[in-house]
Amino acid sequence: MYSHEVDYKIIGHDIQLVEIELDPQETVIAEAGAMIFMDESIAFETKMGDGSNPSQGIMGKLFQAGARVLTGESLFLTHFTNRGFGKKHVAFSAPYPGTIVPVELKNHGGRLIVQKDAFLCAALGTKVTITLNKKIGAGFFGGEGFILQKLEGDGRAFIHAGGTVVERDLNNETILVDTGCIVGFEDSIDYSIQQVGGLKSMVFGREGMFLATLRGTGRVWLQSMPIRKLIQAISPRGGNARKEGSGLLTNFLQD
Repeated sequence: MYSHEVDYKIIGHDIQLVEIELDPQETVIAEAGAMIFMDESIAFETKMGDGSNPSQGIMGKLFQAGARVLTGESLFLTHFTNRGFGKKHVAFSAPYPGTIVPVELKNHGGRLIVQKDAFLCAALGTKVTITLNKKIGAGFFGGEGFILQKLEGDGRAFIHAGGTVVERDLNNETILVDTGCIVGFEDSIDYSIQQVGGLKSMVFGREGMFLATLRGTGRVWLQSMPIRKLIQAISPRGGNARKEGSGLLTNFLQD
């Protein structure tokens, strides 16, 4: 199934939303609860499955929906269709501050691997499934990155990155990344988890013992503030709280 060709514009800076322009009968699929506003002629329907395979049976839809539950996402995707005349608009935003990245899947081999919470919306025809890290140790030791999402198709998809997004083109290179800081990567990139440092580094250096290894030739997308780090930063017991307490103690001793 060929994907619908949707136009768009991204609005905002630190907390972005994407406004999709739909021609009559065009459809965009999105995560449940991502919609911000839409024109009156936009009709929406919550479905099991992404609609990329219209002939898919009920068991196939149940399996696909069940796989989405493993990623922590909703059982359903919402389909928004322009049922009116002329161009109509619908807008979506991510659940936390960051950057929305438009991706033309056909320019990336028709397949992209993204973190389980990175997918925001896409043109109808995009297949959204899950993929597991080949090395099961990543699930036990690496934390994030064991269960990933796979986006397939020839259309436009939108992924969300926390904080600032960085794009890197690897040319037979290897980089080590905090597992939570990966947004996505092309299918040509080999992804694994490896142990680095030791117990002393983990306890006193506050770095993880396990990092993601991205190796090969292709593009990767990284984020500066994954949701885990954002929660830690604003938590009363987070790192910033300790910094604030240290500053208060310093001021008290100076007085």
